[in-house]
Amino acid sequence: MTMSSSLRKLALTAHITSTLGWLGAIVGFLALAIAALTSPDVELVRGAYLAMELTGWYVLIPLCVASLVTGLIMSLGTPWGLFRHYWVLVKFVITVVAAIILFMYTQTLEQLGAMARDATLTINDLRNASPVLHSGLAVLALLVNTTLSVY
Repeated sequence: MTMSSSLRKLALTAHITSTLGWLGAIVGFLALAIAALTSPDVELVRGAYLAMELTGWYVLIPLCVASLVTGLIMSLGTPWGLFRHYWVLVKFVITVVAAIILFMYTQTLEQLGAMARDATLTINDLRNASPVLHSGLAVLALLVNTTLSVY
């Protein structure tokens, strides 16, 4: 089924917006993760972890799902197809893998948030490099998807 031109433009706009929003949110998340890992201020670390928990649930997850759904709509509703061109399938696989990792990572975000709320923990108890690693890899994955889209 092929979408009309106006519907295709609407779907494409939604896809680009959600995907670039997801990328931007991950970059913001990465900045929080780096601040939490490197700051000597325990309150900043606690605040960063709480902000990362909220960002994960209320920004990253919705934008990830929107990107995945709109990408699927674009591939199935246009002549590009999901299996017709290798780059469309590669982008879809990267997005699905990133989404699965993000959904699994929400447990870590909950743990970081719980740790941030525990006033008895010291800054050394709070430090965790995992958010930097995961968000850095997520930025890389979405940049690969963006590059595949352009080239």
